[in-house]
Amino acid sequence: MYEMKQYNNEKNILQTAVHFLNGQYAIGYLKYHHRHNSVALIRSRRMNVKRQLRRKLLIPIVLLFLVAVLWYSILLFEVMIGPKNTDAEDMNLYDVKLRKAIESIDRPTREHIKPLQPPNDHDTNSGSFYFINSELEKSTENINNYSVTLAGSNEERNKKDEEMQIKPPLREFPNVGVLVKEGLGEGGEPVNISKRLLNKKEKEEYRNGWKNNAFNEYLSNRISLDRTLKDQRIEKCKLIKYPENLPDVSVIVTFHNEAWSVLLRSIHSIINRTPKHLLKEVILADDWSDMPHLGEPLEKYLEDYPKVKIVRATSREGLVRARLRGYRVATGTVLVFLDSHIECAEGWIEPMLDRIKRNWTTVVTPCIDIIDDDTFGFRFQGPNDMFAGGFDWKMVFNWHSVPEKEQKRRNYEVYLPYRSPTMAGGLFAISRAYFTYIGTYDDGMDIWGGENLEISFRIWMCGGTLETTPCSHVGHIFRKRSPYKWRKDVDVLRKNNIRLCEVWLDEYKQYYYDKIGIHSPSDYGNITSRIEIRKKLKCKSFEWFLKNIYPEMWVPGESLAYGQIAAKTQPYCLKGDCEYGQTGKPISLVNCSSAHNKVMYLITTKEIRRDNGCVDYSGKPGIQMESCHQMRGNQEWEYREDNTLYHVFSQKCLEISQDGQTLFMNTCLGTDHQIWLWNRGGPQGPTRNWNSLD
Repeated sequence: MYEMKQYNNEKNILQTAVHFLNGQYAIGYLKYHHRHNSVALIRSRRMNVKRQLRRKLLIPIVLLFLVAVLWYSILLFEVMIGPKNTDAEDMNLYDVKLRKAIESIDRPTREHIKPLQPPNDHDTNSGSFYFINSELEKSTENINNYSVTLAGSNEERNKKDEEMQIKPPLREFPNVGVLVKEGLGEGGEPVNISKRLLNKKEKEEYRNGWKNNAFNEYLSNRISLDRTLKDQRIEKCKLIKYPENLPDVSVIVTFHNEAWSVLLRSIHSIINRTPKHLLKEVILADDWSDMPHLGEPLEKYLEDYPKVKIVRATSREGLVRARLRGYRVATGTVLVFLDSHIECAEGWIEPMLDRIKRNWTTVVTPCIDIIDDDTFGFRFQGPNDMFAGGFDWKMVFNWHSVPEKEQKRRNYEVYLPYRSPTMAGGLFAISRAYFTYIGTYDDGMDIWGGENLEISFRIWMCGGTLETTPCSHVGHIFRKRSPYKWRKDVDVLRKNNIRLCEVWLDEYKQYYYDKIGIHSPSDYGNITSRIEIRKKLKCKSFEWFLKNIYPEMWVPGESLAYGQIAAKTQPYCLKGDCEYGQTGKPISLVNCSSAHNKVMYLITTKEIRRDNGCVDYSGKPGIQMESCHQMRGNQEWEYREDNTLYHVFSQKCLEISQDGQTLFMNTCLGTDHQIWLWNRGGPQGPTRNWNSLD
């Protein structure tokens, strides 16, 4: 039929061509048209064949697809319901096979590892913790007698881990133990509360929680007391295996009017994540709390936990005396002091105990992770977030980067402990015998503040070592304000700092007194017993501490320039604010006769400092105060002979505008607007004698 239509069509075309075209034009057109239609005819026939093949193959293809879907559904159903045999022996066999299959995927094979001989038990310096990865053997140089051996089989490790795990009884709260997968805050995940969605009663609870605790108690009350935390330790830390004969521990937790859920979560994390044979006791030192839930309800709750005991003060004594109250009843070989708003992470205790077992004069702090005060998110501090403790001349603790010389001493291994000049003081482990030997705490200090620096100086100057171990992690809620009432009749912090300065800082105490504006301190109590302890222990000088333990600490007397930085053309001085934790504030211009925060120092590392802050220029508009990083770059300045302030990295000079309102960086021309008047040299005061051998 198709060919007949094609023939008739060609006939009509031929007649049309002959009628309208003459001679060779008609013949040429017909040749072209004939060739074109022949190709079209072939294509049409091919299309017909394809259509017929599709019709013939469509049905079997659909049938095969349906059969495949049915077979896959049956297979999936069998996998979901498990093995067909339901007797216990077959089920156990199935579980074993599944477990082995998972282990073969998640864990590397270690049959090729040849274990080394463990050190003698009596050798406390050599230590005896183990690795279970052969490639780590190359990186375990004998750094401070930090020798290692390799672990046994993975099955033995898992078995012992299970035996050490404490499983507290189930209670009223919904989530218990490591099996929890879902729920608010599980895995340490942050939770955001939308206040506008709360009803009137909930909003009142929310406001009171912040008012009474300075953190989001409303949210804390809705998070499991046994919430899970992700194990985010450094991989090498996970591979360390510690000896079974680590010293036992008394954990001392001081509290005053702490929130119910936060206190209990702290206790549960200690119990859940401390091996049973290592946890001697948990001592709760109550510093005269008057909130009802911390009385009989707390004692009733803890009846199911025989290792937890409470000691109570009869008046407000402060953190130092509360800790000493706990120390007096402690029986463990090692004391661990913790705050009452913390969460211990997996494997938190063993790294600290191991260091103390090696050397009883070593005091160890964990890496302090951040529990957000609002969302309760657990922000883990990784290997790039390791910091050592320091201080400024206001006797305020601060953090700074681990110095290059300390990194080199530990072969740049991120899992090895590193030395720290000071500690924050809230979380640390110390041998009970050594704590007694060095004179415990200064009980003349009130409430809290300054005690962390005092014991840090004492540890170093009296023959001990202060370390941070990256393999131990404890989360801490950092509050932006203190919710507790302080004594109004005395400046507690100033009193405590004067005590530590008079006992431990020698002639360097002058710099603290210059900062607070006094010349002859008084009303700091009797310090005779503390001075006697220093003499008895034959402790070293504070200059020795600054030279050998904290050489990075800047000393005002060693400055290249100090005082007000005044513009030549205007009666204005530079003013920089950088309280701890508050950075990024712009350098401003204020009247030289009335401004405070004007005294700045150009120190030997070419930083323009004020307390914790350094003048920083990043190349963008504006000059700011940022935390001092001691890495030069944006914070490297020179006060040149022509009295210009030269920024080394940008090769520009600091300039004041003609109206005296603006600061900016400009090409160094030496004009009057780039001239700054500053006292060359440092103020009168002690400096380190680097030539002495002490």
